[in-house]
Amino acid sequence: MIVITTPTGDIGRQVLDRVLGRGEAVRIVVRDPFRLPEQVREHVEVVEGSHADADTIAKALDGADRLFWLVPPAGFRDAGPARRYYVDFSRAAAEEAASRGVRMVHVTSLGHGYQDEAGLLSAALDMDELIERTGVQYRALALPFFMENLLRQARPMTEHGVFSMANTADRPLLSVATRDVAAAAAALLLDTAWSGQARVPLASPDSLTPDAMADIISETLGRAVRYQQVPLAEFRARMSQLGASPALAQDMADMVHAQNNGIYEAEPRDPATATATAFRQWCQDILKPAVQP
Repeated sequence: MIVITTPTGDIGRQVLDRVLGRGEAVRIVVRDPFRLPEQVREHVEVVEGSHADADTIAKALDGADRLFWLVPPAGFRDAGPARRYYVDFSRAAAEEAASRGVRMVHVTSLGHGYQDEAGLLSAALDMDELIERTGVQYRALALPFFMENLLRQARPMTEHGVFSMANTADRPLLSVATRDVAAAAAALLLDTAWSGQARVPLASPDSLTPDAMADIISETLGRAVRYQQVPLAEFRARMSQLGASPALAQDMADMVHAQNNGIYEAEPRDPATATATAFRQWCQDILKPAVQP
């Protein structure tokens, strides 16, 4: 039995799609089952509730042997510091999985070994330490910047020919496509051979600066799109204006500062684990249809 959390999220939905139909019993944990297509609900067992809740996760893991774990980002918009949120959210699941012999495949940040404050990324790395201490068998998918983050900037790209972030314009920013994350997660969930505890760093085969990303976006869309770097203080203020709590806005600013300071390069990566989707291919397959439907 495979248990999948966040089945309506970007990554969880793709993991679920890849696991269904592979001859495995699948159980999902979801607050609102009706957000899932009817044809999906017909082929899974549903446990309603939050996967942070101890009773809900105990019910979900009853009789299961594998768990896909992802902390939902929407939950901490009004929460306190992300470090506490990630650890508190994951504690019951990690302890329950360890006690039942359930193997975990979970999503975390690339950057193990980075020593400075990294906001949301530090929170994910703290979660990793909690999971490891329980003794549960796991594979941690350690990830850099999501290419899909750029989809939020489709409108300024089309209307103003610009996208903006607080990341340094001429420093490489490792990235990954969520479809590659889902493919790796599904493969691990379906593989019954692995054991123990290990991290699996994943990143695109290319390593591009935001300026270089802008060049590729321009070529793909057939129009000029430039990158605009905004100061961190302005970025933090913008997050607050969009509804982030002061703690979340600071955590997000600290995350970008760490990205600019090389957090993703702090953790060794095996070139053999480079994912399939290069940034140019992602722009062609995902960004272009989103910008030019």
